[in-house]
Amino acid sequence: MSSLFNLLTTFLLLWTFVSLNLLSSALLINPAAGSRSLLRVVDGAGNQPGFAVDLNVTNFDQAFKDATTTYAIVEFFAHWCPACRNYKPQYEKVARLFNGANAAHPGIIFMTRVDCADTINTKLCDKFSVTHYPSLYWGPPSKFVGGGWDGKDEKSEIRFIDDGRTADRLLKWINSQLGSSYKLEDEKHENDHVTRSNVSDPGQIAQAVYDVEEATIIAFDMILENKQMVKPESRGTLIKFMQLMVSHHPSRRCRRGTADILVNFDDLYLSKKHGLLDEFGICGKEASRGYWTFCRGSTNDTRGFSCGLWVLLHSISVRVEDGESQMAFTTTCDFIHQFFNCEECSEHFYNMCSRVSTPFGSKREYVLWLWTAHNEVNKRLKNAEESLKTSDPKFPKTIWPTKRLCPTCYNNHNQNEESSSIDWNHDEVFKFLSSYYGNMLVSLYKENDEEQIQIKNNAVSEQVLQSTNALVVPAGAALAIAAASCLFGALAWFWRSRQKNRKYFHKPQPLKIV
Repeated sequence: MSSLFNLLTTFLLLWTFVSLNLLSSALLINPAAGSRSLLRVVDGAGNQPGFAVDLNVTNFDQAFKDATTTYAIVEFFAHWCPACRNYKPQYEKVARLFNGANAAHPGIIFMTRVDCADTINTKLCDKFSVTHYPSLYWGPPSKFVGGGWDGKDEKSEIRFIDDGRTADRLLKWINSQLGSSYKLEDEKHENDHVTRSNVSDPGQIAQAVYDVEEATIIAFDMILENKQMVKPESRGTLIKFMQLMVSHHPSRRCRRGTADILVNFDDLYLSKKHGLLDEFGICGKEASRGYWTFCRGSTNDTRGFSCGLWVLLHSISVRVEDGESQMAFTTTCDFIHQFFNCEECSEHFYNMCSRVSTPFGSKREYVLWLWTAHNEVNKRLKNAEESLKTSDPKFPKTIWPTKRLCPTCYNNHNQNEESSSIDWNHDEVFKFLSSYYGNMLVSLYKENDEEQIQIKNNAVSEQVLQSTNALVVPAGAALAIAAASCLFGALAWFWRSRQKNRKYFHKPQPLKIV
C-alpha cells in the first residue's frame, strides 16, 4: 500500500508540474497585440535592427497602411536558411538607401522583411505563395494591406522580383522600374537631381501631412528640452496652442497625443518633470520618422522644419470655424513669439501680427492674412538669401501660389509672378488654400481609411479568433491543475482514513501487572 501511494503521489506531482509549465508557456505564446514599434524594435538579444523593417502578422497590415512611400519591397525569408543569412547584408545595403533617418532617397521605397520560419507568420507567407527563401515582392504599400500574390493575376500590382540576389542586381532591378540611376554609394542629399522639385504638383501636398507630424514633434521637443521656455507667463499660451491642435491638427495621431498630454499637463507641469512627457509623445510614440518628404530640401540645412511648421499653421487656419478665427490668430502669434527659437524670425512674425488692428470675424480673413504673411516672409528671405548666396537652388523663395499651381488665383494672367504688386483673386486664393491645406493634405489618410474599412473588420475578427485559440492552452492547463488537485486531495483523504483505521485495528495491548 505504501509503495502504491508513493507512486501515485509522484505521478500527480509530475502532472501538476507539467500543467503549470503549459500555463506559463501559453501566456508567452500570444504577443502583445497592436505593437507598432517598427522602426525602434530590438531583437531578442537586445541588438539594434538593420535598415530593413522586420514585420510579422501582428503589424504587417498596419505598417503598410501607415507607409508614406510610393513603393514597398517585402523579403520573405527563414532565419534557419543559410542563403537568407548570407543575403541579409546585401538586402541591407539597398535598404540603407531608402529607410531610416539618413536615407539617401527617403519617401520612395519602404523595405521590409518577414520571417516565414516563425509559425505566427505561416498564413501570411502562404498568402504570398512563398515557396523558397529568400523571396522578394514589389508593389504599392496599400496593395500589401490584406493582400496576397499567387502569380496568376496578371493585373496584380504586386510583382515578384526575379533578379535581386545581390545588392547590385536588386538596385539595378529597382532602377529599371523607376527609370532612376540610384547607386549603392549614394549618401543623404548627395544627388540633388533626385530631390522632388516639382512643387507645382498639387498632389505632392498629400505627403506633407507626415512632415507636419515631424515638425510638430521637433517643435515640442525643443520646447520641452528647454525648461526655461515653459514659464508661468507662457504656460497659458502653450496650453491654448495645444488645445487648438487637439481640435484642428491635420494628423489624428497628433490630435490624440496632444490630448493625452493636456489631460496630464497640470500634474507634469507642477512636478517640473518635463521628461515625463516623452511617455506620451505629442504625436504618439511612433510618428517620428527623422526625415522629410514634401519639405525636403536639396541640402541638409534648407527647408525641413520651417517648411513643416508653415504647413502646420496653414492647415490649422483652414480648419477653424469663423468664431474661432480671432482666437486662432492671437494664439498662433503668441506661440511663435514665445516658443520659436529663431529670435529674428519670431520678432518679424510678431511684428506682422501687431499690424493687425481689426479683429478677424471669419475664417476667410485669417486664412488670407496668414497666406499674405507667408508671402511677405518669402519675399524678405529671398532678398537676403540671394545676396548671401544661402538659398536652396532647387527651392528658391517665390510668391505663392504660382500660376501653374493656381491659375485662377491671378486676375491678370499676363502679369509676371515676380511683380511686386500682383492682382490676386482673393476668392479663388481662399478656395485654393482651403482645398490644398484641407482635403488634399489629408487625402492619404482618407484613402487609407476607405481601403481599410473591410480590412479592419476582418482583422478584428481574426484577432478575436486568435485570442480565442490562445486561450485553449491556458484553459486546458487550468483544468489539468484542478483535476490533479482533486485527485491529490482524494488520495490524501484515503490515506488519512487508512491510518485512522489502523489506529483502531491495531491497538497496543496493555501490560499485565504481575
